[in-house]
Amino acid sequence: MKKPEYIYFDLDDTLLDHKRAEKAALRDIWYHYDYLRQISTVKLQTEYQKVNKLLWDEYGSGKIDRDELQRRRFQDTLENLGFDGSVHREMGRRYMERYRMHWHWIEGAEEALKDLSRRYRVGFLTNGFSETQKLKVRKFGLDRISDHIVISEDVGVMKPDPRIFKHATKLAGVDAASILYVGDSWTSDIQGGAAAGWNTAWYVKEPNGEEAKKAQFIFSDFAKLTAKLLD
Repeated sequence: MKKPEYIYFDLDDTLLDHKRAEKAALRDIWYHYDYLRQISTVKLQTEYQKVNKLLWDEYGSGKIDRDELQRRRFQDTLENLGFDGSVHREMGRRYMERYRMHWHWIEGAEEALKDLSRRYRVGFLTNGFSETQKLKVRKFGLDRISDHIVISEDVGVMKPDPRIFKHATKLAGVDAASILYVGDSWTSDIQGGAAAGWNTAWYVKEPNGEEAKKAQFIFSDFAKLTAKLLD
């Protein structure tokens, strides 16, 4: 992996622990609604994650809009578990309130970002809803590190669509081959970045052998990424 001129970072499950926050918020929901005690927290989390992933796939391909995604992720989850789905709006609002209270850095990510931003120009490229991602940006001070914060809802397409990478490349002001993208998702980040002509650093615990060939660098500890780029 050659030294880049610009580094973009993904947010969720790369710099910030989305999965941990999601599970904690769903656990809070389980405690709040007594009737949910008929099932385990794990069952609620598993069903929600399954439903939510399918809906985000449909949203990303343009089959549904944002309102339908936000309505159905709890409505479908509740109905699939045998409960009344009519409380989906109230539950969705409560979930988002609790989700925001459980945001944390991925271990080692904050230090790595600070160190790398002293040497390199950096930016952030993320899928998600604009207001939620911007809240994260402000909470963790990412807007003090870079003005280039690319959010899929603002651009109108989601990773791995090449148009969002093209937009981010233009903002960076360098050739695509001079950009490094640090992300956790094989499809959205590594395949998407590679297709755009970017170099990629894949944050993953147990990479698949065939998939690993596509990334220029693979790491499970941010200290390794820092050492690679600052040596």
